[in-house]
Amino acid sequence: MGADRVFAYGAAAGLLGDLLLGDPRRGHPVAAFGRAAAAVERVLWRDHRGWGALHTAVCAGGAVTAAALAASAVRPSRTAATALTAAATWAVVGGTSLAREARAIGRALEAGDVEAARARLPHLCGRDPQALDADGIARAVVESVAENTSDAVVGALTWGAVAGVPGLAGFRAVNTLDAMVGHKSPRYRRYGWASARLDDVVGWPGARLTAVLAAAAGPDPRGAVRAWRTDAAKHPSPNAGPVEASFAGALGVRLGGTLSYGGRVEHRPVLNAAGRAVCTDDIERAVRLSRRVSGLALGITVAGRLAARRLLAKGRTS
Repeated sequence: MGADRVFAYGAAAGLLGDLLLGDPRRGHPVAAFGRAAAAVERVLWRDHRGWGALHTAVCAGGAVTAAALAASAVRPSRTAATALTAAATWAVVGGTSLAREARAIGRALEAGDVEAARARLPHLCGRDPQALDADGIARAVVESVAENTSDAVVGALTWGAVAGVPGLAGFRAVNTLDAMVGHKSPRYRRYGWASARLDDVVGWPGARLTAVLAAAAGPDPRGAVRAWRTDAAKHPSPNAGPVEASFAGALGVRLGGTLSYGGRVEHRPVLNAAGRAVCTDDIERAVRLSRRVSGLALGITVAGRLAARRLLAKGRTS
């Protein structure tokens, strides 16, 4: 069994594990990485881009190196290699936890308990919940489902197809570092610059694949493509823009607008202005679309890896 089939079987098993079990309850590898990255930050932090770049290199490089050593150790056994790929995929994807949190907020809104929804929202995104009414919370959830479909599932599978277990671990490490230090607070404006830029780079292919699949799997493919082409570039994030715009067009809703992060009010452009306002029912629609996109992403990344192997084989024989 070649490396491409190891990825195919391992990624499928890992995604199934996430679907059935969700994130590990205790000893989550991503949480352990976060604690290690925080410890490195305590040693290295300076209000300087260079020190932030060193932090990024140490943490992300360490994760990739550890994953590469583990993959090398199990390579002689295809069973062990497949098991490691499955475990790594299960650890780094988070589609089930994303859906659970979104649906929990949706249920609170359906019950009219806005305070419960506000209390739950920080589990999903960094918005200031007290500044949001029920419709604002629903919009924040739909936007988070869209963005995290790329960050928590599709991006990881994309890099897993490219580089196996090190690709899976590296993508999640960079994404986690961006969440920890990549925001523009006074402390991290310079120190987190390298993590934020690297996250933009590694997130680029997964975000575009997510946008394509959202258009293909959503109820309004033309609307998704139109919103992506018209509005994605208006978003301040080069990767969240295509994803959120495609989801907005596919679902026929408006995303973007005024929001608040950490006490800072941002006025973002509206995505798919022709759509209607988000309502509570759209949370479930977004979750279902996210699930379809995740399943399609597994098929596309597996097929892409198999096709690449065939092309390489032809190149060697020609």
